Amino acid sequence: MSTLDIVGGSVLRPDLTVERGDVLVDREEGTIEEIAAAGETGATDTLDATDSLVIPGLVNAHTHVAMTLFRGYADDKPLEDWLQEDIWPVEAELQAADVRAGTKLGIAEMIRSGTTGFGDMYFCMPEVADVVDDTGIRARLGHGALSVGKDDDEARADFRRALAFAREYDGTADGRVRTMFTPHSLTTVFEDHFRDFVPRARAAGIPIHFHANETVNEVEPICEQHGIRPLAYAAELGLLAEDSFLAHGVHVDETEIELLAESETAVVHCPASNMKLASGMAPVQAMCDAGVTVGLGTDGAASNNDLDMFDEMRDAAMLGKLAAGDASAVDAPTAVGMATAGSAAALGFDCGRIEPGASADLAVVDLGTPHLTPRHDLVSHLAYAARGSDVCHTVCDGDILMRDRTLTKIDMDATIQNATDRAEKLIDRAT
Repeated sequence: MSTLDIVGGSVLRPDLTVERGDVLVDREEGTIEEIAAAGETGATDTLDATDSLVIPGLVNAHTHVAMTLFRGYADDKPLEDWLQEDIWPVEAELQAADVRAGTKLGIAEMIRSGTTGFGDMYFCMPEVADVVDDTGIRARLGHGALSVGKDDDEARADFRRALAFAREYDGTADGRVRTMFTPHSLTTVFEDHFRDFVPRARAAGIPIHFHANETVNEVEPICEQHGIRPLAYAAELGLLAEDSFLAHGVHVDETEIELLAESETAVVHCPASNMKLASGMAPVQAMCDAGVTVGLGTDGAASNNDLDMFDEMRDAAMLGKLAAGDASAVDAPTAVGMATAGSAAALGFDCGRIEPGASADLAVVDLGTPHLTPRHDLVSHLAYAARGSDVCHTVCDGDILMRDRTLTKIDMDATIQNATDRAEKLIDRAT
């Protein structure tokens, strides 16, 4: 058996306590075998975690990873203007090679900052799946299907493409790629398309992911047209279920939080994007108190502008306190739990925790830095002080994706150059 031992450090356990020990990984199965006393495993390969903390690999549960090509292109606008005036015109010029380049750049950024899994809704998804396969990361992927801007035949073809991708690619990349059906949002997909295609996804057992209640402008039209709140409308369409998860959920009321809890529908909170686009403050503590599964995501790099989940944990904790008017809301353990077990649960991944049998998706955080000293509370440090650059090793499915801050499967210089070239040519075509 091929084994990997992460040695000499401390380990973040599922209850968020910290203990000394080594993490032994079965590389053939891609799972954690045991957490053992130091020096007792006899593994065939090792990673040095001296003066470090081994944590579950972070899970970015909602992003549009190829939008790294738009980083810094259009900033400081509200969501609707930003989409209509800047993003959608450029996306109309996207080519498959652009998506491949942006995806590889984004995955490199995520691996370097300790992210081992992500959820992605975008275009040219076979290209995304291929890059996931090549780079060793884990992902749940879906083709983002829309009704707006298309005639009925074009829209229906788009939804058929989304279902076909979900059926064909689920379980590829040695099981690291899982799929989902991703109608874009409650306001960009027409009701008859929901009613036609959601039952098809349900019949095929395909999870569903969509944007909802991100801005006030996404809530009011549904209330006016249907006479009910957006998530009540989503429930009528069959969108809320145990294997469904929605992005944002900024403007939800108590009745909608109850609907989420009762239906076991997860929410992915994207605090940095919500702040940057002035979308609002999600009532995260209220959702957690109601028993809603809450994960964490960066959204795309065009509205964040990075994919560092440590930044997102800090933003989630800070914004959560403002939203609740309570300094104890969205505390450090909650923020760390959202970025690990919460996001993993939303995506349906068997990771986000360090215990025997779980997927061996791990990150090692170097604690030997001034900003992580002294070490009164390492969970507090993860939420409030750590940075993606503190990660020294990243492991996914038992495979080492970064060793000593060097990527093992990605040529960083070539990836940066290719993404730069593709981005410049894309913007030239669109402007």
